[in-house]
Amino acid sequence: MVRNLAGIAKGMSITFREMLQPTIVENYPDGPGPLRGAVFEQRFRGAHVLQRDENGLEKCVACFLCAAACPANCIFIEAAENTAENRISSSERYAKVYNIDYNRCIFCGYCVEACPTDAITHGHGFELASLNATNMVMRKEDMLVPVSALTAK
Repeated sequence: MVRNLAGIAKGMSITFREMLQPTIVENYPDGPGPLRGAVFEQRFRGAHVLQRDENGLEKCVACFLCAAACPANCIFIEAAENTAENRISSSERYAKVYNIDYNRCIFCGYCVEACPTDAITHGHGFELASLNATNMVMRKEDMLVPVSALTAK
């Protein structure tokens, strides 16, 4: 009985001591810089990004390997042929439609590993929450690196 009371008293003393300490919080969302206080590890798997090559063409050649490797079956791709007048990628095909359903995505990274051209990568985007499930389907236009970002490098 005395042993039990001593254990409870010790636990409560730790609780009360911690209650009197100042609260330490992260500086998100009001921190400095473009990430506003968020600190990412090097291997952080955020929202997907579709990359472009040095000429501004899309790297995706619509090989469907990312969709085949996806265990959640959340990637949908429609391929189209490049023409001499309308060059989208450096290959003969490009992804006319490239959708990722973030309602299903588990951020496993298999699509990134499967891509032979390094067209799809994980970015640092993490604010993906939405009250509307239809907003969780990211289209190619949402994920594609803008051409202006290439010239800024």
